[in-house]
Amino acid sequence: MAKRTSFGTIGKGRRGISTLGWVLRGAAAGAAGTTALNAVTYLDMVVRGRGSSSTPEQTVEKLADKAHVQIPGDEETRQNRVSGLGPLTGLAAGVGTGIVVGLARAAGFRSQPAVGTALISAGVLVAANGPMTVLGITDPRTWSASSWLSDLVPHVAYAVVVKTTMDAFDRP
Repeated sequence: MAKRTSFGTIGKGRRGISTLGWVLRGAAAGAAGTTALNAVTYLDMVVRGRGSSSTPEQTVEKLADKAHVQIPGDEETRQNRVSGLGPLTGLAAGVGTGIVVGLARAAGFRSQPAVGTALISAGVLVAANGPMTVLGITDPRTWSASSWLSDLVPHVAYAVVVKTTMDAFDRP
């Protein structure tokens, strides 16, 4: 029998999908959410004429330095690799957050759309910005309202897509 909490319901879902099945569904939902996040981000860049963020590449550089790992190649080749690795960290955060959502679903957690969207938004914001904050690349406490908005809106778009996709997987 399902147990109700203030955040949602814990218990076996209607579909009887295995944990691995929910993990794969979560990964797919995370990939779809990441696509939505990227689309909203690129649209913002077009509308406001702003450049792309260099923080993903800075994160790769700092992580490589902390791990004492060399990114190989001459200067241009190395920079191209860093430029490719930066966005991959965002993809990993998006798919990884989707996997966590899938694991929560496998455990039986279901929530109302607004609650689930808020929880997923918070989770992906931490997954995306946490490492950059810990590494000292950014400090959200110093962000302007416009910076917060340009970060928050794409992450909410991500969460809406992930929540909607996961809910669709659970329909009979």
